[in-house]
Amino acid sequence: MKPINHVAGTAIPFGAKNVDTDVIIPAHWLKTITREGLGKGAFEAIRAEEGNIFDTERNKGAPILIAGDNFGCGSSREHAAWALLDMGITCVIAPSFSDIFSGNAFKNGILTVVLPQEAIDRLLVVAVDQPIDVDLESQTVTTPFQDRFTFDIDPFRKHCLLGGLDEVGLTLSRDAAIKQHEAKIAADLPFLATASAV
Repeated sequence: MKPINHVAGTAIPFGAKNVDTDVIIPAHWLKTITREGLGKGAFEAIRAEEGNIFDTERNKGAPILIAGDNFGCGSSREHAAWALLDMGITCVIAPSFSDIFSGNAFKNGILTVVLPQEAIDRLLVVAVDQPIDVDLESQTVTTPFQDRFTFDIDPFRKHCLLGGLDEVGLTLSRDAAIKQHEAKIAADLPFLATASAV
């Protein structure tokens, strides 16, 4: 997982509320066994409309999505996070998220930022033609017009995102402690070590 500290640039001013995971990535895209290529199916129904917000020249490949309340509701499909990443989105800003989507996003290296609706309304206006800046270290979202919004994030999630640590990365970061523990078990309870070897 790539570390996230600072996400800046074009933000897609989407703003729709109650966007479920079937809108983010329709079910017929779930047959794949790879994460690659899911970006083509992201927001498929919306992108089928001419002049949609996702495929404008300005918004293609944008790293930030500004959404409405309850983003990512519906089914628990992790493919929704995979599809967003494949589109290039590494940060979603909204007034609230489905818990399952928020967890899937975090585990895949997407920063979810919760801001009040007033801040979202302002960002939707600014993002039409100006960049947005999200700084995870200082937990702030800023604009070229000196808007500054602070957000809360779980310290553990912040640590993992800053370090690019998924579950495997977290385990590997404790390699020395794991080896020390295994050596102690082998010394203190050798019959366990013998049984596991068999």
